[in-house]
Amino acid sequence: MATFFHPVTNLPLGDPEVVPLERRSLPSPALLAAAASTLILSASGWRKVFAAPDVKAGRAAWAAPSAASMGIQPAGTNGTQPDATTKGPQPGGEVGAVEMPFPDDESLSTSVAPADLVIAATMALVFGEYCIAKGERRDGRGGTILLGTDTRPTGPALADIMARVFISLGLEVHYLSVVAAPEIMAYSRLASSPEAEAGEKATGFCYISASHNPPAHNGVKFGKGGGVLSGAEIAPLIADFRKRIADPDTVRRVFALVDEAEPSAIAKVFGACKDWKRRAFSAYTLFARQIVTGKEGLEAQEALLDEMEMGGVDRPLGVLADFNGSARCLSIDQNFLDGLGLRHIAMNDSPGIFAHRIVPEGESLEPARERLVEAGRADAAFEIGYVPDCDGDRGNLVWRDPSSGRASQMGAQEVFAIAVLAELALLDRDGAIADAAVAVNDATSLRIEAIARSFGAEVHRAETGEANVVTLAARLRAEGKTVRILGEGSNGGNITHPSEVRDPLATIGAVLKLLLLRGPGPERESLFHIWLRRSGRLDLWKPDFGMADIIASLPPFATTSVFEPFAALRISERDHSKLKARYRDLFLENWPAKKSQLLHRWGIAGWRAFATRGAGELEIGDDFAASGQGGLRILLHDEAGAAKGFLWMRGSGTEPVFRVMADIEGGRKADEDWLREWHTAMVQAADATA
Repeated sequence: MATFFHPVTNLPLGDPEVVPLERRSLPSPALLAAAASTLILSASGWRKVFAAPDVKAGRAAWAAPSAASMGIQPAGTNGTQPDATTKGPQPGGEVGAVEMPFPDDESLSTSVAPADLVIAATMALVFGEYCIAKGERRDGRGGTILLGTDTRPTGPALADIMARVFISLGLEVHYLSVVAAPEIMAYSRLASSPEAEAGEKATGFCYISASHNPPAHNGVKFGKGGGVLSGAEIAPLIADFRKRIADPDTVRRVFALVDEAEPSAIAKVFGACKDWKRRAFSAYTLFARQIVTGKEGLEAQEALLDEMEMGGVDRPLGVLADFNGSARCLSIDQNFLDGLGLRHIAMNDSPGIFAHRIVPEGESLEPARERLVEAGRADAAFEIGYVPDCDGDRGNLVWRDPSSGRASQMGAQEVFAIAVLAELALLDRDGAIADAAVAVNDATSLRIEAIARSFGAEVHRAETGEANVVTLAARLRAEGKTVRILGEGSNGGNITHPSEVRDPLATIGAVLKLLLLRGPGPERESLFHIWLRRSGRLDLWKPDFGMADIIASLPPFATTSVFEPFAALRISERDHSKLKARYRDLFLENWPAKKSQLLHRWGIAGWRAFATRGAGELEIGDDFAASGQGGLRILLHDEAGAAKGFLWMRGSGTEPVFRVMADIEGGRKADEDWLREWHTAMVQAADATA
């Protein structure tokens, strides 16, 4: 038997005969504990640096560019490049009696150290036993797990060892290899439904990815149905994983599971990946139509898609996609755009070849912006572009103004606002706006409340974390609310019902509906016209509107980008309740001196504090510590109690940083700077007194 290769990319999947772990190289309990000390565990993902510091091997295997050519900065110089050693060993330092190497965020190595392979195998053991407990047993065996990866170099090695554990536990594995997160979740939704064929049913999915983190990072998202496990569901798995890592017998247990997996079973898993990926592609294609149109029936979907296509005939539109080597290189994007008759350009569409930083923010959007300018010179139809992250579950936008020829980046908060505007307008056009609500994270700009008010819709907030927002939306639906759109405005992208995950096609679909549904009559009123009518701004209407007009119509807010370096603080206090208690004392001390300036500049006369923990938000008076490790939002309001802005803070669940931001209505960048710097100074002062 020999190495199996991916049928499309020709990248290695693994050799069934080669066991990833060797008995002689098994880590000691102390070494395993040291390796696990850098893990971040949350409902949003379990992540760490998995790539061994062997950059040459990574370049050879993936033909990948150097870190410098990718525009990656050294760890700690940019808020999007977290220092994974913050919670673990330092260079030359020790954990117990174990010396650990300095992990390299930018390593492109395909190899994974034995201790990290044991960690991955332990993750598989924990989730596998969970699926066996939840799934339908057949002849004393468990159910089926969908397994997929994004395009990080360590993905195949982690999938190889995890598949062996699943198989030895008695689970069947349907391996999709490289697949976008929304695609595997769409397929998981189908595979867990009553409509699934017997051989296609699946209990849950294990998706190997570290989302927007640098390429050396990796991890897992566990889920079932169409989304990741909720915070309440994942908490027992996290506790179980920690218990096993602390158990000296775990190394022996997982090695036995890895070693006893039959090579023929592994070969079957590797050999069938093309078939399972094709099924996922098909399921995602059908599901994307439902997401974009908001219709369940094929006929109703087709009617709206036809209307969009006709809008593109009357006013041609071009879309550019910078895939940046992500899992979306192998997804449905280009077929989807073809189906709408749109002109489109794909750049950086070779899986695993990262042309720039993975996080789709700031400098990572510049190549797409520059290419959009070039495309517009050749064809004026090219007006928008998008850049996804590595697992392809969100995409931020660039846009071009045909009148000037200039192109610009669109901030994450603006992207989400436009998607919310479009989906609420579509509900309005369909006569379904009654009892509408939007579920957002605590760091979403108040711009969303301003948009929602125009449609008579409510806004509800949850703690940052996609699983928290999804759980909140489900609860609101159970209460009778119509929640068409939800998401994390601070992070970009959106989730459009019935999906449970962010999706660039949902975002692009919302923008396309705004641009392509252009009819002026009441039966075919354009979504943009509905928005202007609802917001009392019909003076801005013009039949030949474009992206510049849509952006200009948004309620004006100045908001911190959470991906700026100054928004990600390094703090020493691990107990965030104590940090926030000290911050509260400083805030109350500062408030009298700042109040007159706040009133003069922005009409701010008072404040209210809110805590977000899990899938909800509650007012906490001046007990800032009540927010614990969750989010703290200090709402700033005018004399009538109307919200004008807020200060926000929370420790990241997926990166070793403490995030801060400010949001102010009608403000400029200088206003956001002033509020954020005041806020940051108090956080840092509170930390300094630890």
